[in-house]
Amino acid sequence: MIISAVQMPQNEDINSILDGHSPDVLIELLKNRVNTIEEKLSFSIEEKNKQPEKPETTSTGKLDLSNPQLITYINHNIRYRLLGGISLTHLDRMRATLQINLINGTPLQSVRHTFDLYHSEHLHKFMRTAADQLQVSLPRIQHDMAYLIEKLENDRLARTASNKREENTKREITEKQRKQAIDYLSAPDLLKRTCEDIGRSGVIGEKTNRLVMYICFTSRLRAMPLHIISFGASGTGKTYLQEKVAQLIPDEDILEITMISDNALYYVEKDALKHKLILIEDLEGAENVLLTLRELMSKLRISKQVTIKDANGKMKAGYLQVEGPVCVASTTTKEKIYEDNANRSLLIYRDGSEQQQEAIMDYQRHLSAGLINEQQQNNIKEYFKDMQTVLRPLPVRNPYAPKLKIPPQVFKPLRSNAHYLQFIECITFYHQYQRPIKTCPITKQQFIETTLEDIAYANRLLRDVLLAKADELSGACRRFLEKLKKHLKQEGQSTFFAKQIRLAFKMSYPTLKRHLYTLNENSYIKIVGGDRFKKGYQYQITSEKEYEALKNNVKNALDRVFENIKNQKNSGSVDHSGSKPKVSHLNPHHNNDTASGSSGS
Repeated sequence: MIISAVQMPQNEDINSILDGHSPDVLIELLKNRVNTIEEKLSFSIEEKNKQPEKPETTSTGKLDLSNPQLITYINHNIRYRLLGGISLTHLDRMRATLQINLINGTPLQSVRHTFDLYHSEHLHKFMRTAADQLQVSLPRIQHDMAYLIEKLENDRLARTASNKREENTKREITEKQRKQAIDYLSAPDLLKRTCEDIGRSGVIGEKTNRLVMYICFTSRLRAMPLHIISFGASGTGKTYLQEKVAQLIPDEDILEITMISDNALYYVEKDALKHKLILIEDLEGAENVLLTLRELMSKLRISKQVTIKDANGKMKAGYLQVEGPVCVASTTTKEKIYEDNANRSLLIYRDGSEQQQEAIMDYQRHLSAGLINEQQQNNIKEYFKDMQTVLRPLPVRNPYAPKLKIPPQVFKPLRSNAHYLQFIECITFYHQYQRPIKTCPITKQQFIETTLEDIAYANRLLRDVLLAKADELSGACRRFLEKLKKHLKQEGQSTFFAKQIRLAFKMSYPTLKRHLYTLNENSYIKIVGGDRFKKGYQYQITSEKEYEALKNNVKNALDRVFENIKNQKNSGSVDHSGSKPKVSHLNPHHNNDTASGSSGS
């Protein structure tokens, strides 16, 4: 549209021109008209059709991201605070609790709201409310919020990438550290030196238990790891051993759990748990995920179907899967309650003797007095972590497995037999730098083989574990019975009353009553006198030697099988693999004459 003007002759208007001239003169005047505001109007139309520019997100304000739980941005006289920070897990949303107030304003001049900063309608409504209540211009609020959201996005992406790199970080060691670790693993008497150096790292007593636990923790690197549960009475430091031995494992391989929600394990990255050591301080704190853990221990993976929204907002079925394997270690005082988990694990019982407690307290006193070389202990721990780093996931074959049998007294032998064989393989795995690498001529797969020495050491270490699985009494009840036998022998008595034992052992009445009921029901003690209401029942132990007989039966069964295999090997009747595999030495530093001594040296 063009607006123009007709230039009239001087002292003439339209009426006078029509009176003195023919109408054709108007046509001539129109032809000579002049455009008046064409350029200005054209400019306005161009501006109207031009796309609006994005708001400028530069700022001269002060943004403080040092505390992720309290992010602050101040620009001019307005302060913006994100209380509780923002989530790093869902990048498609930015739910936050935002507070806006004037620095010099009154408490009433403050706006707070929890909403998703990516929700356009909620964001605009909040900004209008803030502008009205704080009596500042809406463009000012809009500019600040655009700048703040952009910076929050950048910070979240940076922190997410940093966390990802930290999770994927593997322990790196120098060539010198690698050679020292391999030399240690290559030297003779590896398990003996390992046990001694675990003690030098700060683990007091528990010689068998600490070595069994360390081998179980090492098994996390294998395709089929072992699991372990430590039983101990309340107040005896049942988590002490687990915490101390775990300090020998690289930090990035450990996941510690005190409390955990029902579905937490399903929402970690798919491979985040692979070959990890999961430490549970107390099984009571993980009751919600016991079923999940059992599935992860047995099937080496967990999966779950969930309902999710697709790109169009429609609900559909989704699938979550997390891969193992993992090694699960836990402690508890309640054996029977967690029997399903116990069936999948090796069971060890903490040494709750007075001598063990006194040894720990003596160590604590020396530590408080500054008489313990903590730097040396830390060096030993780092040395063990180096050794864990150089271990490789080599397959293990046990040529003696078809001849191996667990004691017939063991309850639930199927899983116990599997644990026994896996433990032997773990000992072989730990000795990988002392074993030649063999290659299967058919599959071309490399592997190392179990030796008779591995089986002999496994028998010594697992004797108490298999004994516990062969005993129908719980560990706590068995310890009470054996202590009762010793006490009666020292006192020269053959019978006893409950009150007498409660005072002598300083036990609570419910605990004593529970033990006596169990022993009486299983015929380990019997009632020989007394009554229920006056002095109480008088009890007598039915057999003094039953536990010694059980221990001997378990030991003899293991020794008998081992001797048979040893004799067959000496006579050449044991078939190792059916064919002679090729042998190749994977370790260039392999030297069995190298003795590295103690790891802290």
